[in-house]
Amino acid sequence: MSSRSPVAGDERSVRPGEELDLEALAGWLSKTLPDITGTPRVTQFSGGASNWTYRLEYPDHDLVLRRPPAGTKAKSAHDMGRESFIQRALRPVYPLVPEVLAYCSDTGVLGAEFYLMRRVPGVVLHRRPPDGIHIDEKTARRLCLNAVDALVALHGVEPAGTDLETIGKGPGYAKRQIDGWCDRYLRARTWNVPSCRKVRRWLAEKTPDDVDTCVIHGDFRLDNLVLDPGDLASIRAVLDWEMATLGDPLMDLGNSLAYWVQADDDRVARSTRRQPTHLPGMLTRTELVDAYFERSGRDKPDNWVFYEVYGIFRLAVIVQQIYRRYFLRQTRNPAFKHFWFLVWYLDRRCRRLIQSGSPI
Repeated sequence: MSSRSPVAGDERSVRPGEELDLEALAGWLSKTLPDITGTPRVTQFSGGASNWTYRLEYPDHDLVLRRPPAGTKAKSAHDMGRESFIQRALRPVYPLVPEVLAYCSDTGVLGAEFYLMRRVPGVVLHRRPPDGIHIDEKTARRLCLNAVDALVALHGVEPAGTDLETIGKGPGYAKRQIDGWCDRYLRARTWNVPSCRKVRRWLAEKTPDDVDTCVIHGDFRLDNLVLDPGDLASIRAVLDWEMATLGDPLMDLGNSLAYWVQADDDRVARSTRRQPTHLPGMLTRTELVDAYFERSGRDKPDNWVFYEVYGIFRLAVIVQQIYRRYFLRQTRNPAFKHFWFLVWYLDRRCRRLIQSGSPI
């Protein structure tokens, strides 16, 4: 679901069927970015489950190319033009955004729209730290708090008077999200996953008014951060702006929490971990939420459980959308083969949370 700044173990040779037409790309570059010449070394980032993301190493340039996957896609997803526009508009006021160089809307070049940005060198943490990278308890805690600060800073960006005013629809974000994700789930559902009827109904009934309208990321996670190799608690860039918009900051925080797997979580949750949030020193979900409210100055609402259920259900929908592409044989990535099981698990986790009425 993300672009990645390459680190040891993150780049792979391009997957079969996902190769780039370098001759067509070179022709487009000659007219758009004539300073970029030569034949690049092309690798593909292995972490993404949605958009296809490549590293292009030219003699004098180190770039990242992002394009949508093949196959049927959700109407509002994989919009490279929008994603590149947001990054360009946000970079002057939020310097953690990578620099976008060009966007191509002509699907005749590579078979889909795409954009190019400069690669931000550094370390990206996935399920386990890269070989040779050690994160001690003190560094882990500082990283978590710096990540919270980066999210708080994003939520503090003032969109008024900038191009960022155009990226959202204004108040009513929470309701639009619940309506939208419930509809997406029904459209992506296959015969072997649950209806999620109880969770969908509960979310619709409990949807609160927005607490605020601000710039939100939509997929803010540790594995979307580029870290300084000399100080792994220092953040150089935030990646993957596909879902960024104007919306409710607590919905954004709920999204982030859905990916935050702790060392004491159950076996299934631990098997889905995509970032090293289990390491000693990493904040728990409760500590992460408390740190956000303390550092943002916002009041923690009594209905916080709603935002946590929303984040988990939204993740279930994303997983199902990806699985549907595999189910329909629109992707051959074997990593998606058993995603249907995760949908069952996430639905059950939502129902347990609703029943208990307290964060997990």
